[in-house]
Amino acid sequence: MDQEQFEAISLTPEQRRRMSAAAVRGLLNTVLAQLVALLIATLITLLVSTTWSALSIIAGGMTYLIPTALFVLHLVLRLLSQKPATATMFLVGEAIKIGVAMILMVLVIKVFGTNLVWPAFFVGLLVVLKAYVLLLVFKKL
Repeated sequence: MDQEQFEAISLTPEQRRRMSAAAVRGLLNTVLAQLVALLIATLITLLVSTTWSALSIIAGGMTYLIPTALFVLHLVLRLLSQKPATATMFLVGEAIKIGVAMILMVLVIKVFGTNLVWPAFFVGLLVVLKAYVLLLVFKKL
């Protein structure tokens, strides 16, 4: 392929503003969907199981929801300040998010000790990890 086939896309300030607003909505919807899914899973667990199971679901979900929310906050502030988001910044942010999630998991294990209900913990984690499916179902992503 020769270089003449590729042309840089130039956005107007209005197009850039609309794209940023849509990105902010999408990011916030993702965190909201994660929170709603975790609350639903917790309520169901409270109805059918023990308090420790419900607390374990919350702990499992929050170990990923907290770092995700902080990363989304960073991205939203960057978009609102009209600073460009680079691929490198995104990859470093994802790596930090995963590292913080791992640290939170270790802390949960230490704090809960033998009271941690492992299946419930993993269900909470999985619910938060896959909550974006709610957005796909309701066509919000």
